[in-house]
Amino acid sequence: MDDTKRYERLLDRYRNGDIDRRSFLGLIGAAGLAYGVVSPMGRYARAQDVSQVRFDGWGGVVSQAFRELAFNPYEAKTGIKVVDGTFGGADEYLSRVKASQPGEFNIAHLSGVFDYARYADLGLASELNEDNIPNLDLVIPKLVEVLRNYTNGSLSAVPYDYGTTGIAYNKDQISEEEAKEKGASLLIDEAYKGKIGGWSDWRTRIWMAALQTGQDPNDIQDMDAVWDAIRTHRDLALKYWTSGAELMSLLAEGEIYTTEGWSGRIYALQDQGHPIGYVDPENGYGWQECLFVPKGSPMEACEELLNFMLEPEVAIAVAEGQSYPPSLDPQKVDLGEKIPNLPAFDPTGTLDGLTFANPAYWNGNEQEWSKTFGRIQKGY
Repeated sequence: MDDTKRYERLLDRYRNGDIDRRSFLGLIGAAGLAYGVVSPMGRYARAQDVSQVRFDGWGGVVSQAFRELAFNPYEAKTGIKVVDGTFGGADEYLSRVKASQPGEFNIAHLSGVFDYARYADLGLASELNEDNIPNLDLVIPKLVEVLRNYTNGSLSAVPYDYGTTGIAYNKDQISEEEAKEKGASLLIDEAYKGKIGGWSDWRTRIWMAALQTGQDPNDIQDMDAVWDAIRTHRDLALKYWTSGAELMSLLAEGEIYTTEGWSGRIYALQDQGHPIGYVDPENGYGWQECLFVPKGSPMEACEELLNFMLEPEVAIAVAEGQSYPPSLDPQKVDLGEKIPNLPAFDPTGTLDGLTFANPAYWNGNEQEWSKTFGRIQKGY
């Protein structure tokens, strides 16, 4: 039996329900080690003679899902090592990329709106050969087009997941009714002084402050009111958290009772049995994330990894592991039983119910707003 038929046979067994998803991924990895599977995976990277690809992400359960469910099987199939890296924020990672040599950083799990636009504006965007990524055809069109439109029809990344930043709360301390009624204003409620958290990200702080002052985050009219709300939150908060892992720890240990949080991380806490609730307020923060390839990376090897990660069996497994809906179009791909129950999931594939940030508006104000938030964060 040749390599392609061996892979197809395993795939048929998985689709027929004879083996579960984790077993499937393990078996294709074992098959790759035992038989040197290179078709269809492996042909581009081997031709390019690449020994490793670096991948940077957010750490915690997300990176664990990538490693276990995508990178390990990929390494086994191709013989190419995936080097794991992590970062606490997009600004931090961008600074590292700007200071690096071309090709030092290869793929990053970034915002598909803000960061994609910033990298393109800085001349750091690559151009993917989409012929090497056939699984891109399975992705929700809206997620692809927002990227394609920014880079004049080409792509420097593939969309990978989406979610929301809503309000998380400890159900032992705060009722669902109170959380729904107050929404983002729960984060500036003096009753919870010292038990409030928040992400140390200027965009998120301004977005939440816009909601707290009754304004459209994509069309803020009164920035003074926004800065006042941010100061109020700062004075009431126990601390700003800087990573998803820290967010989960603060909530799980009961150090804070409420914070904004990422939908997938909150679902992960709920799945672990912690009494954490989650609400998406009106005009809550909807976002997508992409797998971005900076200019100077080994393109064929990166394209191969991107295509592998968009393989439905892999993308679904990762989505279940990190608790964010995948970018795959539910009208084209059966996403199983767990994903339709995740926060923010849209069964239509249109994403019309999510409010996304206007990248031109937010990136256009970045210099002024990030500087002002930095001063407030330090106590001014």
